[in-house]
Amino acid sequence: MEHVISSLLGRYESGTLTRRELIQGLAMLAVASETASAANTGFAAATINHVSIQVSDLKRSAEFYMRAFALPKRVAANPSAIRLGVGPSHLTLRQDKVAGLVDHFCMGVEKFNREAVIRDLKARGVTPEPDEKGFAGFHVKDPDGFSVQLGDSSEF
Repeated sequence: MEHVISSLLGRYESGTLTRRELIQGLAMLAVASETASAANTGFAAATINHVSIQVSDLKRSAEFYMRAFALPKRVAANPSAIRLGVGPSHLTLRQDKVAGLVDHFCMGVEKFNREAVIRDLKARGVTPEPDEKGFAGFHVKDPDGFSVQLGDSSEF
């Protein structure tokens, strides 16, 4: 890029390029550079899609959250879980022997392309793990071993 800028300035100083042409050339370089940078970053998380917590009694916990926070019940793809709406996101309740834990949270990726996201993660030094429950997304572990799910921001 330095060579291109130097060439533009040289042509301007020699009179073969007008000031307007110099500015247009520099502006086009800036836009091209910004576009290339954006393209090289791969995917970015767009939303917190949901938080999943483990509870001891699914029905009791669902009733509590619906009553205490006026959360509407949503249809869940998984019959062993209950989803409660929180704006565009949701809270997932799952019955488990070990209750009172945040099991994971899910970051939604717009225009989710599973293979492309996996490639991007590997290039970033992160190892994706399949979703144990067989959903379309997958999980990665943070430095402390906490599970972060990634999936399509319009699903789950």
